[in-house]
Amino acid sequence: MIDFTLLTSVLLGVVVLLVLILRFKIQAFIALLIASILVGVLSGMEPLAIIKTLQDGMANTLGFVAMVVGLGAIFGAILEHSGGAESLATFLLAKFGEKRAPWALMLTGFIVAIPVFFEVAFIILVPIIYALQKRTGKPLLLYGIPLLAGLAITHTFIPPTPGPVAVADILKADLGWVIFFGFIAGIPTAILCGPLFGKYISKRVHVSGLQMDTDGKKLENPPPVGAIISIISIPILLIVVNTVINSPLIGENIIPENVLRWLGMIGHPFSALIIANLIAWYLLGIRRGYTKDTLLDISTKSMAPAGMIILITGAGGVFKQMLVNTGAGEMLANYFANEGVSILLFAFLSAAVIRILQGSATVAMITAAGLTAPLLAESISDPQKALLVIAVASGASIMSHVNDSGFWLVGKYLGLSEKQTFKSWTVMTTLLAITGFASASVLSLFF
Repeated sequence: MIDFTLLTSVLLGVVVLLVLILRFKIQAFIALLIASILVGVLSGMEPLAIIKTLQDGMANTLGFVAMVVGLGAIFGAILEHSGGAESLATFLLAKFGEKRAPWALMLTGFIVAIPVFFEVAFIILVPIIYALQKRTGKPLLLYGIPLLAGLAITHTFIPPTPGPVAVADILKADLGWVIFFGFIAGIPTAILCGPLFGKYISKRVHVSGLQMDTDGKKLENPPPVGAIISIISIPILLIVVNTVINSPLIGENIIPENVLRWLGMIGHPFSALIIANLIAWYLLGIRRGYTKDTLLDISTKSMAPAGMIILITGAGGVFKQMLVNTGAGEMLANYFANEGVSILLFAFLSAAVIRILQGSATVAMITAAGLTAPLLAESISDPQKALLVIAVASGASIMSHVNDSGFWLVGKYLGLSEKQTFKSWTVMTTLLAITGFASASVLSLFF
């Protein structure tokens, strides 16, 4: 049965959140906290209970997210400054050849965006797009869209990128399963949104691009591509192996309990990322002539963008906790269960609506995860929680347009008009969202 007081408090909380961000340009961190307090007040919570909920929600969320996002940011910054992204792109283009360059660029984006933020990776790699256009004379979007698709899909689906990490923590999903399903859902999505859509749209949107100096871009003594791939793979493999050995796929008593405990520690995201950071720090830093002071400076600067993501995620955790403590989440869960509405669909649609209205994929992910988390039954399995992460991430990627900074970044660097950016980038992000959600829906039939 619907409690209209609770329902009204949740709806008004979401409306106020959007108005604060869109109309008054209040930072999302503060807006989420204000919306959370409003839900508590309107639902009749005691004043001190509201403050306690703020504290608990922030603490419960940041204990995991702050560690993973912080370590991931440092890891990505060292890879970025070492020239690893360019080295990987050059290697893949040489292996694939110019005819299959769109596939090489898609794969480059897919790999590079695992440790490096989307915006940073795109800016690093965009000169390669222009160099290829200059060499082949083919349309710019034939190369640009596949690269963007690879970057966007990994940034959306695969930890340790901040979005899926934050959603996984709020939904209490196992990161190993999120990585596993992220790759499975990401492969068909990357193929459709990358080379296939790139070939289609490049024939219909003609753009000359910007005048960029792409000569002399070759790195002097670039890092070996094998080292780059190995270093990126280390934390992913450790996390996934830890998930597999602790899953029903491995029978009981096959691995001694003491060994399982140690493997569990090594394969935990904290340990896996610390190990990867130390290896990157040495192989890509010290051994390549970077001083300790330079590496410290790189690491310190990487904390700036990570800090804002951590705070917004913490505020999202507060919003989720408020829905739990007021009982609004349980009420909505019972309602959707009685009406036969899929939680997977609810997760996708709530993220999509918030994304379209206010632009930020991160805010859409965090808010939708906060709305979805209280709906989860105790019986829901780890694979099902991971698929919910993919559904939320898909919805939060849909229809990037003028209220999204990514829309303007892509348009600026590829020399696109607003109309051309809508036809290419906006359509591509919408295809990404729909294909990602469709993949999660199909996978949910088997897990």
